[in-house]
Amino acid sequence: MSLAQIPEDHPLDEKIIATLRRLMREEAQSLIGEKIVEFVRANEQRAKELSLLERIIRVEEELKALRQIEADRFLAINDRFVSIDKRFEAMDKRFEAMDKRFETIEKRFEAMDKRFEALQREIQARFEAVDKRFEAMDKRFTMLQWTMGIGFSFLAVLIGILKF
Repeated sequence: MSLAQIPEDHPLDEKIIATLRRLMREEAQSLIGEKIVEFVRANEQRAKELSLLERIIRVEEELKALRQIEADRFLAINDRFVSIDKRFEAMDKRFEAMDKRFETIEKRFEAMDKRFEALQREIQARFEAVDKRFEAMDKRFTMLQWTMGIGFSFLAVLIGILKF
């Protein structure tokens, strides 16, 4: 039955209807309040889950960005090491060229040493020849000195004998 069919001239019926309306309102408000509270709790839980999911997604995106940054840095470091290796190779080539230059200079010094040794042997031979000449001259002078001494002595003795 609907409320519209009940005549409004009955005061008792009106009180019942008013009481029913009040009870229905209270019951509806409590049911609707409970349902709203349940809905809000469920939606709060979902909102928390969604916010957690959003945070997880942001963290994963940040981690992905950090991984990309690290990969880029590692590539840059690798490029630096490659360039440093190239520099070291260039330095090695320079050192090898310097070693070759030093080897040629060392060979020149060895040749100069050989020349000096040969020159020293030649000078030594010349000095020995000059020493032999001086020794021969010394022998001649000694012999000449003895000869002159003997000659002067002989002349002195001969002059001494002839004068007496």
